[in-house]
Amino acid sequence: MRVIICGAGQVGFGIAEKLASEQNDVSVIDTSAELIRGIRDMLDVRGFVGHGSHPDTLEAAGAQQADMLIAVTLHDEVNMTACQVAHSLFNVPTKIARIRSQSYLRPHYMDLFSRENLPIDVIISPEREVGDMVLRRIDLPGATDIVRFADNKIVVVAIECLEDCPVVNTPLAQLTELFPDLQSTVVGIVRQNKLFIPHSSDQLMTGDLAYVTTTHEHVRRTLGLFGHEETAATRIVIAGGGNIGLYVARTIESRQGHTRIKIVERSRDRAVAIADELRRTVVLHGSALDQKLLMEADIQEADLMVALTNDDQVNILSSVMAKQLGCKSNLTLLNNPAYHDFAGILGIDAHVNPRTVTISRVLQHVRRGRIRAVHSVHKGAAEIIEAEALETSPLVGQPLRDQNLPEGIRLGAIYREGQFIKPSGDLRIKPKDRVVIFAKASAVKHVEQMFRVSLEFF
Repeated sequence: MRVIICGAGQVGFGIAEKLASEQNDVSVIDTSAELIRGIRDMLDVRGFVGHGSHPDTLEAAGAQQADMLIAVTLHDEVNMTACQVAHSLFNVPTKIARIRSQSYLRPHYMDLFSRENLPIDVIISPEREVGDMVLRRIDLPGATDIVRFADNKIVVVAIECLEDCPVVNTPLAQLTELFPDLQSTVVGIVRQNKLFIPHSSDQLMTGDLAYVTTTHEHVRRTLGLFGHEETAATRIVIAGGGNIGLYVARTIESRQGHTRIKIVERSRDRAVAIADELRRTVVLHGSALDQKLLMEADIQEADLMVALTNDDQVNILSSVMAKQLGCKSNLTLLNNPAYHDFAGILGIDAHVNPRTVTISRVLQHVRRGRIRAVHSVHKGAAEIIEAEALETSPLVGQPLRDQNLPEGIRLGAIYREGQFIKPSGDLRIKPKDRVVIFAKASAVKHVEQMFRVSLEFF
């Protein structure tokens, strides 16, 4: 696949890194010669210095032969214009744009992005999607990652196995025998920073991170089975009143009337603006690193500190400071992946990576076959994929025990006519079934083949 990426920042670099590693033909455009020089040196991609919305720059990058354009610059208007130019002059089939301003995304303006107006096929709103991720983490504090599939009926949670975890040293097959009515399947395990697909004879160990597929109704019971009985926070302090912080606070206000929220915002003008938008949230003007201000926000009595500023260092330090002042736990936004490995050592209970969200959305449209959703996990080591089975799929018809599935793939759940089905050896996949699969990066191509659209389908 030939892909042009406009924007060589952290998100653009992450997308280019992933696509180049899969032998796609990738070109990256940015106005910064330094960023382009860096991306050329580190990745097997072509780099072009210029404006991603300029026709001559797009032509030089190979827009006439491109299969996809991904516009992720810092400016919405540049991203939108790049998609328009790619469509009108070069007839690029698929155009993806990052849109940060919420004004463009209001429901009554969505016709703006129709093919007749601004022909953008996929809109990525990182602020909204990261905000949703933060909200899921607040709602299920025992999980380190939460992803929803199949109309929100299927949930994949990442759960840390602590010392008092009741299911450690128990073969996975035995768990099924002990809890036959529990609709949960362990599909992936990270042990000592290495990810693998477990077999039924494998056991969970203390310190493992288990990826578990379950239903919306069984997710809390699953967390409890793993020893996580944490209650959702009712007193929350948010550091940073930007788009994400405002979205999180506004959503909590609308859903959870009993939850008390306080926001610490550095910019006075922004603090005044969000205070006017929010009804019950208390907004404090000042730095999240100001100990006195945190005490004024009653951090010592808070259940959760959520650090959502655009500065990783501020997020880390304010989270650590909050814990020292008596806050029960913290959730931290970390853009730089270099910090992720040290987060636990630094005293970070949980962190969110915005880049992963954006990359996952892009991968959904890069993957071939009937792929409905993709979520990248563990720094791209694996993907959780929701795919639709067609009549021509090799999965259809035979019992699962007779399927010669390649290494690195585990089926987590099947969604059929609105119902969750736990995989078993006797189960036969039917056409139109939606299958949630955990696949190592090396096995993703096999998944694409399993759900490819063949000529026989037509």
